[in-house]
Amino acid sequence: MTARSRALGAAVVCVAVLGALLTATTAHAASRTVRGGRLDWGIKSSFQSYVTGPVAKGSYSLTGGAATVGASQFRFHSATGSYDGDTGAFTAAYSGGVRFVGHRKSGGGYELDLTISRPVVRITGGGGTLYVDITSKAKGTGTVTTSRGVPFAALSLGGIDMKGGGTAVRLDNLPARLTSQGARSFAGYYAAGTALDPVSLEADVLAPAGPSATPTAKPSKSPAKKAGRAKADAIEDGAVDWGVRRTFREYVTGPVAGGKWTLTSGAQDGGALFRFPAGEGTYDGKKHVLTAAFDGALRFTGRQGLDLGLGGVRVTVEDGEGTLYADVASADLTGKKVPLVTFSAKGMKPKGGLLQLTEVPSTLTARGAKAFGGVYRAGTRMDPVTLSIALTDDARLPALPDLGESASPSPTPRASRAPDAKVAPRAENTASGGPVGGSALPVALALGALLAAAVAFGVVRRRRTPTD
Repeated sequence: MTARSRALGAAVVCVAVLGALLTATTAHAASRTVRGGRLDWGIKSSFQSYVTGPVAKGSYSLTGGAATVGASQFRFHSATGSYDGDTGAFTAAYSGGVRFVGHRKSGGGYELDLTISRPVVRITGGGGTLYVDITSKAKGTGTVTTSRGVPFAALSLGGIDMKGGGTAVRLDNLPARLTSQGARSFAGYYAAGTALDPVSLEADVLAPAGPSATPTAKPSKSPAKKAGRAKADAIEDGAVDWGVRRTFREYVTGPVAGGKWTLTSGAQDGGALFRFPAGEGTYDGKKHVLTAAFDGALRFTGRQGLDLGLGGVRVTVEDGEGTLYADVASADLTGKKVPLVTFSAKGMKPKGGLLQLTEVPSTLTARGAKAFGGVYRAGTRMDPVTLSIALTDDARLPALPDLGESASPSPTPRASRAPDAKVAPRAENTASGGPVGGSALPVALALGALLAAAVAFGVVRRRRTPTD
């Protein structure tokens, strides 16, 4: 084995074993609430490759606000749980799920049908366990089984000391191995002990409430008025959630474009979607006609001339059809109120003061296609649109997925520190394919592991003292 090969192997081991961080202070604290954060996990990259490859000819879909990171990881959001700084005990439950289907049957349906959702990480003593809810179809018999809270993977902490009293817990690239229960619930595709993709997570830890703490009133967006009563045709609040297109996001942050996105003017990142808030406009309840404008701007930038800005988002709904507009700034099109996508709004009616469309399919317009420089044709399926309009001052908009305080929307390789250990690089797989049609996963999975290792090796060689 050459010296370069040995160094590369050592770098990969270093990332897997030492790439973890527990943000802590010297002060110890009793059990505190965990709220907000994300868990990134590819489940098993070779399984993804098989599902989307030429044999199974399948696909995957995201549920419950789950997102993708790079080309081979899924992001689960909105951690809830507890952390005890004195003992190191940690529990965090995350939202979202992934459904894999493949081997389509001639009569409809799929022979392979597997959904993994709501991962929960529990750490006690020196080890950890990843639990999931799982619905799977057994090979051969086709029997469908749904199980909750299955101890799916054993997590290796590599000697990490979980004790502390900080405001966040962060663990990177924890090795994971399939348990016997996980193997059974995984429809028998892999044996117990099989190595799964490593797990990375972040979770915010709330400060303990003091004895003198008193609740504070939330600011009201509107002047006080009788609850449940709407002004004439004027909406009280609103938000539109749209991810543009998943494969486009993966392309932007992948190795070809090497780019990022930037949110300004109040736009928010929900992982799999972007939220444009503070809706203002009118709604005619008799004619079911909506006109609304939203705050927020979004800009994608990267190599090869990638620069696309979207702002001034507006939505109109009339005759059962909706259109999402935006002010566009790109190399191929610059204009105000450009119709980007259309979507069905049939049956849209208010309920409890809230007018809502949830994850309705959207289709790219001809002008929208020009905004993307012709990369996508008119009629291309874009990410679904969720529209939430508060018609009364007591109506509440749905919560945005909570990714925590320190999660980056456009991840890049960076360093992290383990307690009482030398600095080790954190490698994140950002390989992806281009934005043309279908999933980008099968394009890049064969290179994913090599890219992650190359990133780690490059950082180790070039930076003797990495920085955060």
